[in-house]
Amino acid sequence: MKKKIKLFDPYVGAKEKKYVLTALQSHNWASGAGSDFVRQFESKFCKYIGAKNCVSVNSGTAALHLALLASDVSGKEVIVPSLTFVSTAHAALYNNGKVVFADIDPNTLCMDPDSVKKKITKNTKVILPVHFAGMSADMKSLQNLAKESNSLLIDDAAHAAGAKFDGKKIGSLGDMSCFSFHPVKNLAMPTGGLVAVNHTNHKKMRQVLLSGRWCGITDRKEANYDIKTMGWNFYMNEFSAAIGLAQLSVLDKLNKKRMSVAAKFHKMINLERKMPLNNNCSYHFYWILVKNRDQFRKKLTSAGIETGIHYKPVHKMSMYANGVKLPITEQTSQQIVTLPTHPNLTEDDVDIIVNSVNNLV
Repeated sequence: MKKKIKLFDPYVGAKEKKYVLTALQSHNWASGAGSDFVRQFESKFCKYIGAKNCVSVNSGTAALHLALLASDVSGKEVIVPSLTFVSTAHAALYNNGKVVFADIDPNTLCMDPDSVKKKITKNTKVILPVHFAGMSADMKSLQNLAKESNSLLIDDAAHAAGAKFDGKKIGSLGDMSCFSFHPVKNLAMPTGGLVAVNHTNHKKMRQVLLSGRWCGITDRKEANYDIKTMGWNFYMNEFSAAIGLAQLSVLDKLNKKRMSVAAKFHKMINLERKMPLNNNCSYHFYWILVKNRDQFRKKLTSAGIETGIHYKPVHKMSMYANGVKLPITEQTSQQIVTLPTHPNLTEDDVDIIVNSVNNLV
């Protein structure tokens, strides 16, 4: 039977099993206020990325939702890339904001600062780049644009746990950064996300986030509490945090494995259009651009190699279609194929992927 090489596959070590058992035996499986493993994970991840404050939640979507809630985008514009998972755009609509799509840089596939600059208006409240596939967006240029336009810079770091920009960890550069710890991500949990806060009013924003993640609860003292604003059931459970704490202890090691896979792809795959090699990238996956994509992917599937398409552009979805033209995004989205980089790949797996791709191009 032919081995299947999965596109995503979370690493599981002895520490993950040990911590999950500890959470199970504790009988403290979840707390809206955050306790035990949740509190430990928040603290250690915050220190790891160098953020001022961190609030854990149950998904990357929840992280984006609450970050824009804390930014008060109602009636304001949020500039996002279209080559992303739809949650990046949905988060603006959850908070009654208006989505404005910018095009991408053809080399990194991250949001292009030049395109962003053309989209900024007096109504712009948030610039929201995505670190696509773990490659950092141009945070320096985007920081300057946010400052010039009196906007907030909130980065979607769903692909970027452990990634860097100019030697600084992603999560320490934006006013807020939103992480996803879905099982396919570099730091994997059953469910999980986090908002890292670096804004000058980070303490006040933290309170908004804490209230928002637990049904609006504030001023809690034992069994007594108040509800002042709307909130949601977005808190992280203890099992996810336990696994996340174990994953965090080996995140850099696992990302180095991803880097080694990406380096071999970059060197050996005989294509001109492929993901660049960058030592600061976390390589959530590795992308290539090909012609006749459907046929290409079918042949890789028959060779036992699972691939992906990240993503169908959001501005092409019926809900968001408004006639906007994003030529680089649109061309890229017709050709992109994503390849596995997860740390469970063997050397033989990587060779099979390289040889299979090269035999088709």
